[in-house]
Amino acid sequence: MNRRLIRPSLSEIKEKMSQEKDRDPGAKKRLHPPTDTHAETYYYLKQMNKKTPMAVVFADGETIEGYIEWYDRSCFKLNRDGAPNLMVFKNQVKYLYKLDEGPEREAAEDEAGKRK
Repeated sequence: MNRRLIRPSLSEIKEKMSQEKDRDPGAKKRLHPPTDTHAETYYYLKQMNKKTPMAVVFADGETIEGYIEWYDRSCFKLNRDGAPNLMVFKNQVKYLYKLDEGPEREAAEDEAGKRK
């Protein structure tokens, strides 16, 4: 018994493709938005290169100060003056801010505004 290989002809494939285009001619394949915007990378690199004094506020409210030496996907190294350097896990950080732009400066500016 001979088996015959069944293949669609090129004309059949072209016909199917044209039918799909006829159904919705304006529809194009949508690409998924990028999952990584590289904003975090840009921010860390900028602070590392300038050795910007940073404050790190943890989820429990504790604050430590230092500058970022390096980082990776899950943690970063915070160098501190007069204290041990720390490896900080990002999932424990509530937020970061530059020391010259933080809540203390805003409070001082508010006090100065009230005195005037």
